[in-house]
Amino acid sequence: MRAIGVIPARWKSSRFEGKVLANIMGKPMLQHVWERAKESKILEDLIIATDSERVMKTVEDFGGKAVYTSKDQPSGTDRITEVINPIDVEVVVNIQGDEPLIHRTMIDSLANALLEDKTIPMATVIKRIKSREEFLNPNVVKVVIDKESRALYFSRSPIPHYRGTGEQHRSILDIQSWFSSHSFEPESQRYYKHIGIYAYSKDFLFTYTNLPKSSLEEIEKLEQLRALENGYKIKTVETEFETIGVDTQEDLKKVERYLRGGTADLSPETERESLPQAGNPAKESGQSLEME
Repeated sequence: MRAIGVIPARWKSSRFEGKVLANIMGKPMLQHVWERAKESKILEDLIIATDSERVMKTVEDFGGKAVYTSKDQPSGTDRITEVINPIDVEVVVNIQGDEPLIHRTMIDSLANALLEDKTIPMATVIKRIKSREEFLNPNVVKVVIDKESRALYFSRSPIPHYRGTGEQHRSILDIQSWFSSHSFEPESQRYYKHIGIYAYSKDFLFTYTNLPKSSLEEIEKLEQLRALENGYKIKTVETEFETIGVDTQEDLKKVERYLRGGTADLSPETERESLPQAGNPAKESGQSLEME
């Protein structure tokens, strides 16, 4: 096969246990993700990877395909690796189980990026930042890219850094102050945020999960920096679609408002690689490429 999708979906979550089965308009959230991912025109198979009997039963009930994985897997990426080990496939798309508004074009663009360029081992999605609030929010992960749309760096800090035209270099606080009194012009400057959906070549996925955590990864709490710091390229594909990653009951309400045709603030409160809460270690998926 050329490309498959895997949705890691564990029951436990430090902030919202059982969220993958949370009810959204009469369906579990995982079913919304499954149905949207099934709209992909490229994926030849779609698998839900879980360590929960409840999730397995729910998937069977709505006609999905699930594979039971070890409870000892440290992250969803490792869970995906376990699932795809016996499968003959070129590209694997990691689809978040808590992204009920994922659009099929995100999935297809990621898969195509790797299928068309065999030198790129990994790809992810970015979106243009259109507000100063997002640009300055450390929970919104920013990314800068080169002319070939390959990621140069991901950061919680506002990048690229706006120095201004004065003689003095601006600190982060200076930037916040400056933007509070000046217009934010996203059309004249390309500011991008990261949406934590990934595709990998199968071979690289095994390489990646065996890499030790990197220093930049530990500083920013962004696992994709492990790939960049070890010299691997990450292709980015731009989307016009916004998503809502569900971490709280309020996020569920936003999704429902959107699906019902009402207004919903689609600005993410937290990026998929969210900061660990004070006094608590980062949860499994908090330092990972996925939110299980």
